[in-house]
Amino acid sequence: MSAARRCSPPRALAGLFVWRLKNTGIRQIPCQFVQLCHVANDRLITFQYFNFLKRMYVTQCNKDLSQRTKPKSDSVASPFRELQQLDQEKKVIHKIRPISPVHQPLSEASISSELREMKSGAQTEGSVAAIRTEAKGDRQWKEMKLQLDDLPGILARLSKIKLTALVVSTASAGFAMAPVPFDLTCFLLASLGTGLASCAANSINQFFEVPFDSNMNRTKNRPLVRGQISPLLAVCFAASCGVSGIALLTLGVNPLTGALGAFNIFLYTCCYTPMKRMSIANTWVGAVVGAIPPVMGWTAATGSLDAGALLLGGILYSWQFPHFNALSWGLREDYSRGGYCMMSVTHPGLCRRVALRHCLALIGLSTVAPVLDITTWTFPIISLPINLYISYLAFRFYRDADRSSSRKLFFCSLWHLPMLLLVMFTCKKSFLEKEDKGDLLGESHGRVMEIRLP
Repeated sequence: MSAARRCSPPRALAGLFVWRLKNTGIRQIPCQFVQLCHVANDRLITFQYFNFLKRMYVTQCNKDLSQRTKPKSDSVASPFRELQQLDQEKKVIHKIRPISPVHQPLSEASISSELREMKSGAQTEGSVAAIRTEAKGDRQWKEMKLQLDDLPGILARLSKIKLTALVVSTASAGFAMAPVPFDLTCFLLASLGTGLASCAANSINQFFEVPFDSNMNRTKNRPLVRGQISPLLAVCFAASCGVSGIALLTLGVNPLTGALGAFNIFLYTCCYTPMKRMSIANTWVGAVVGAIPPVMGWTAATGSLDAGALLLGGILYSWQFPHFNALSWGLREDYSRGGYCMMSVTHPGLCRRVALRHCLALIGLSTVAPVLDITTWTFPIISLPINLYISYLAFRFYRDADRSSSRKLFFCSLWHLPMLLLVMFTCKKSFLEKEDKGDLLGESHGRVMEIRLP
């Protein structure tokens, strides 16, 4: 008992294990097992470690008890693998070997055609490269150089030469309708001064509206927007035209016409231009601006502001509403993009009603002309068909409210005004008839005074 107590548990287990091996009759122990036993003497043997030693012994020493591995059965091929193999076989790309061309002697015609094709291909590649370089150059910022040959055309577009020509023609009509003898020198001075004043007003208008004109397709190609001319040069051109035009009208014609020209420049640049982005009242202010030139022509001839001048101004005032409202109807997207407050954009119904209303007003104004002793009674009769026609188109525009009716009304207004002024000029009462009538009135007045005297 004392000897058993003195033995440590690991050594006792190892002794039992060795005794079991002796009883089985197996004396040939591998070297690896001996080494494991020596290692086991130095540390505590657990149950798991003991099972590990047992398995090592069974597999290495005892051939009868050794575990025999069962042969693996052939695995059943899954259909998925077959499908994958089929897909892989389908994906195989069979390369076709290039067939070596049969070398035949080339004729001169074929050689020349090949050379032509090569040259044309080189030319097309060169043109494509040139177009690409031009496109890149257009996208980049570049300095615009002003040439003296292009300056007259640029200044003509800056001053809106077509609109200026219309202004001068209406002023000339006012001068011709005046009941005074025709003075050629005064007529030329008045026309030149009115044209210079119009150029100044239009140039200042473009100078103020550069950031807004750049957003509109209709005005994006103006000189100041494209940078073809500097703002300083545009202002200098406007100032020179304005000063020379007003001086010419004041000194060469009369102070009343010069004052009307200066007032018209102020009204167009300082009132109408900023009001275009604030209120629809800009259309009425712009109509007043367009009605002043025939009044200037009348005052240039007579030197006074008479009823005839106001009648001409009223005709131009009413004519501008169907003209501009029809034009602005087709440019609603542009005006919206530019930030302008127009009737066609904000009040489309009012835009159509105002156009129809002023077309009917033209009929009334034509009837007033013989009452004021400006024309004969044939004028309202002859002008009635053209006034009825433009009123009919205005009614169509009011009813349909489409782009087609607005275009018809706009193009009709372009020939309606010169036709109406021409008919008015042909039906004008001559200066001799008015003098004879004035003499007759003076003689009758004198006879009445003689009869009343004792």
